[in-house]
Amino acid sequence: MSPRSGTRPVDTATIACDPARVELEAENSLHARCRLLVSTPAAWVAAAIPSLSTLLVEQAHLEKKAAAAAMRFLFSHGTEPWIQRALSCIAREELVHFERTLRLLDQRGASFTTLPPSRYADRLKAAIAPTMPERAVDELLVASLIEARSHERMEALGLALSGVDDAASAFYLDLVEAEARHRCLYLDIAASLVDANEVERRFLRLAQVEREAILQRDEVMRLHSGHGSHDNA
Repeated sequence: MSPRSGTRPVDTATIACDPARVELEAENSLHARCRLLVSTPAAWVAAAIPSLSTLLVEQAHLEKKAAAAAMRFLFSHGTEPWIQRALSCIAREELVHFERTLRLLDQRGASFTTLPPSRYADRLKAAIAPTMPERAVDELLVASLIEARSHERMEALGLALSGVDDAASAFYLDLVEAEARHRCLYLDIAASLVDANEVERRFLRLAQVEREAILQRDEVMRLHSGHGSHDNA
């Protein structure tokens, strides 16, 4: 694996903290080529709405885990200023989202309790290369995939909840823009380690694993549960 040639993405660190500046550089950019391979059907969204209280508790856990992941990357990816700024921004934003979710739970009289996770993340992590430097790239690409799926499902939930639970709808729809930015930033950081073609090749392999994970049945309803999920535990 050879280091990526060329300069870093323009204004990437700024994008991390400035929601108004999120946009794809071009239709044929790495961001546009590295996409989810399967969409969530409307049936999953319909099945998820009755489990909204559980999903909101899970959201707090997901935000906290995402902040922790960004902090781990912050300490493991050198001292390149734009990467450090981008990861710092992601970590801070995830913690703000965590605190916002806790406030929403409190407003609803709900407790932030422990919750068994879905098997989604473990399935993706099992596909990560076992040794460096490939492992470092794969970890970033798995983070990008998780952000992409979160974006898709949170947007679907937000739209479906409009007129049903407007507070929850606004909550989800306010968060999706950040998920989109984080997805792109993790791709950019991966592309600073190896060339874009290698990023795309490794992303496609992991995206196929993600596709299989999202099509499998899970016994509990979670944000990243498989399409066959139906239980509310």
